[in-house]
Amino acid sequence: MEFDFATPVERRHPKEGKWPTQKWHRYGDRVLPLWVADMDFLSPPAVIEALRARVDHGVYGYGLVPDSLQQTLCEWSAREYDWAIEPDWQLWLPGVVPALHLASLALTEPGDGVLTVTPIYPPFLQVAERTGRLPQQAALAEPAKAGDTWWLDIQALEAAITPETRLLLWCHPHNPTGRVWRHEEMADLAALVARHDLLVVSDELHCDLLLDEDAVHRPLAAAFPALAARTITLWAPSKTFNLAGLTTACAVIPNDALRHRFAKAIRGLMPDGNVLGLVAAEAAYARGNPWRHALIEVLRGHRRTLVERVACWPGVAMSEPQSTYLAWLDLRLAEGLVGRDGLPQQVLLRDAGVALSDGADFGWPGFVRLNFGTTATQLEEALARLDGVLKV
Repeated sequence: MEFDFATPVERRHPKEGKWPTQKWHRYGDRVLPLWVADMDFLSPPAVIEALRARVDHGVYGYGLVPDSLQQTLCEWSAREYDWAIEPDWQLWLPGVVPALHLASLALTEPGDGVLTVTPIYPPFLQVAERTGRLPQQAALAEPAKAGDTWWLDIQALEAAITPETRLLLWCHPHNPTGRVWRHEEMADLAALVARHDLLVVSDELHCDLLLDEDAVHRPLAAAFPALAARTITLWAPSKTFNLAGLTTACAVIPNDALRHRFAKAIRGLMPDGNVLGLVAAEAAYARGNPWRHALIEVLRGHRRTLVERVACWPGVAMSEPQSTYLAWLDLRLAEGLVGRDGLPQQVLLRDAGVALSDGADFGWPGFVRLNFGTTATQLEEALARLDGVLKV
């Protein structure tokens, strides 16, 4: 089946009506947005067809998670990750970010430490403060030279642990660097978690868009079965199938006591499931794989384009992302920005008319995150604008 990833979709001023989006409306008409993590592609036809059928029903009352959705996710996990999960392990939720906060409320007490590694997706850095816990951080190790990757500094992570530390927020694959963690790194992490008796929330939102050939995702709890009893795994179709606005995610919790504890804590704090989101999730996991595989080929091409372009920008460094459609650029030595006022993200917004995510929000000022999940035409236009500032 042919899928169209080339034709730009009008998101700023759609003919069908005014549907404002965070990505395309925050910065105004002259700016090209390569920031927030949603894509500019139509969702899979199977999802659109399923949503049309559900909308045509005309009644959108409180729904239940279908048994068929739970079974579909079990089949997806067994086929894609070689992990046999049970329907009863699943708690369907309206989003991964709420799940991070609820895990802190459910699994820790005020004053307990919530630990993560930086750079990291910004909500990770806000969980502890928003839930009255102690924020704790450790830095990843930077690439030593061009062509290297970011890597987990297990010594730095262990040094950040105190007697108060109770919960680790983990991101696998990693947002924003795009790292797919090696088994050896995860083994070190698993040993550390057990040694310090920590609980883990593993955000695996980007696990279905691995860009390297023959790469296979292994959930943390599957790779280390002894860790499963202390791990909450978070999945969602939102990034993979471009369904972010349908706010549907799943917490997979094998440990009965941990799952009941989490479920009890979220009562009254979360709305019931999004009836359209649940329909979309089932259609995506059941019939969206051909579209996903085609998307990965498009993203691989965009990654190649970006690698070639960054090589032409003096002082700009990027570790080639191994997953998803996000790239993490180091602009601290960018020659095109020398002498300009403002942080890199602000300069590029003002002088190039391209909106990127500010690395300061991820805990690392001087960096930006670039979303290449857009059409080749729109990506090229944005990169040409960046050339005017960075290609000196």
